[in-house]
Amino acid sequence: MNDTVVTGSTDRVLGLFEGVRLTPTQRRIAHCLVQHGPAVGYLSAAEVAELAGVSQPSVTRFATALGHDGYPALRRRLRELTADATGPADAGNELQQAVRTEIGNLDRLAGQLADRDRIAGAGRLLAASRPLPVLGLRAAAPLATYFAYFAAKVHPDVRVLDDGGSLLADRLDQAAAAGATVLLAFVLPRYPRETLDALREARAAGLTVVAITDSPVSPASEHADLLLPAGVGTDLVFDLHTAPMTLAMVLLQALCDAAPADTQRRLEAFEVSAARRQVFVS
Repeated sequence: MNDTVVTGSTDRVLGLFEGVRLTPTQRRIAHCLVQHGPAVGYLSAAEVAELAGVSQPSVTRFATALGHDGYPALRRRLRELTADATGPADAGNELQQAVRTEIGNLDRLAGQLADRDRIAGAGRLLAASRPLPVLGLRAAAPLATYFAYFAAKVHPDVRVLDDGGSLLADRLDQAAAAGATVLLAFVLPRYPRETLDALREARAAGLTVVAITDSPVSPASEHADLLLPAGVGTDLVFDLHTAPMTLAMVLLQALCDAAPADTQRRLEAFEVSAARRQVFVS
């Protein structure tokens, strides 16, 4: 599927929800519409309800909330918005299509980054939090660890939270007691229940939640103070996280930009230490 077509179709569907205050149930339906792409325009209200895990009347109320007379009118609108999403016949094999979808996700992310103030504000929040807890469970754990590895070079106290269970709430409380003001959370499909519970716990502890997730209507949107979306590729057996990882590094750049003098000092100190210990071959 052509990456430009995919990007445009997804953006148009997401545009349906702009400025509309959705309930948690309605966000689940909206997320379902985005995830299933063009096919959803040919599904019945009952089928959408089953996919989203909600009741059929909820789907009807959702369509009304978006300004339509009912679900049939919304379905017609979805068909219009995704009519060109079939892409050219010579789009390549399934592996090429998966990569092109990732290109589309990155292109969409690049468009979002035109608002530099938003990402700069997120960087300032992270830089000011001492310590800085970084949450990522299951599929999101590698991204949390990757971000934290580099963030620890420029931030004095980064704490990775990549294990669930009863200790997770303890570690959140400990971070808050130590002075943390922000939790950075990676929330990716299939959205572990423990992750969403942790976001609630973090806010109850007084932490501001900054979440990197796959969609503006992901389940994380209900619990995050600042939501930073980056699309996830779903064309292969396991998801591709190219755009979320890119966004993580962009956010790390914003953290560095928020305190340039401290960043430079810490990086220079690390290089001196690494050279003394001969950490790297060259």
